[in-house]
Amino acid sequence: MSINTEEMNLQERVNLIESMIAEGRRTAESWGWTFVLWGIAYYVAIFWAAWSVRPWSWPAQLFGGNHWAWPITMLSAVALTMVIGLRGGRGKPNTGAGRAVSSIWSAMGVSMLLLFPALSIAGKIDHHSFIAIVAAFLGTANGACGVILKWRAELLTALVWWISSVLVCFGTEKQIMTIFLIAIFLSQIVFGVYAMVSEARARRQEGNHA
Repeated sequence: MSINTEEMNLQERVNLIESMIAEGRRTAESWGWTFVLWGIAYYVAIFWAAWSVRPWSWPAQLFGGNHWAWPITMLSAVALTMVIGLRGGRGKPNTGAGRAVSSIWSAMGVSMLLLFPALSIAGKIDHHSFIAIVAAFLGTANGACGVILKWRAELLTALVWWISSVLVCFGTEKQIMTIFLIAIFLSQIVFGVYAMVSEARARRQEGNHA
C-alpha cells in the first residue's frame, strides 16, 4: 500500500512539474511580440546608423553615421516593452518557470545595457566583436529558457544565434552583416511570429472547449 501511495505521489509531482512547464511556455508565447519588436528595433538601428552616412556606406557603418541611432532605438524598445508588457501582464498567473525565464532575460538585458555602451565609449569594440557578443548573449538566454520550458523552437533559435556568433568571427564586413540580418530575421521575427500564432491557436482551442 505504501509503495502504491509513493508512486501516486511521485506521479502527481511529475504532473505538477509538467503543468508548470506548460504554463511557463504559454506565458513565454504571450511575450512573442517582444521578439518581433526587438527584431524590428535592431533593423531600425542598423539601417538608421548606415543611412545617415553620405555617401552611403554599407555595411561599414554599423556604429558610424548617426551616433544616436543605437541608443535612441534601444531605449525606445525598452520603454515600449515595459509599457506594453505591464499592460498585457496584468491578471496573468506568475509561475515558477515564468519567473525563471523573466529573470534570465532581465539579467541579460542589464548586462548588455552596461557592457556595450562601456565598450563603445572606450573604443574597444568593432563590428565582429559586437555581433559575436550580441549573438552569444541571445543564444545563451534563448538556450537557457528553451531548456527550462522544454521548448524545441526556442532551442533552435538559440542554435541560430550560437552558429552566427562563431561565423561572424571569420567573415568579412559584408558577410558578417548578412549573417546578422539573417539571424535577426530567423531568431527574432520568425520565432516571435511563431510564438504569437501558437498562443492564438491555444486561445482558440480553449474557447472551443469552454
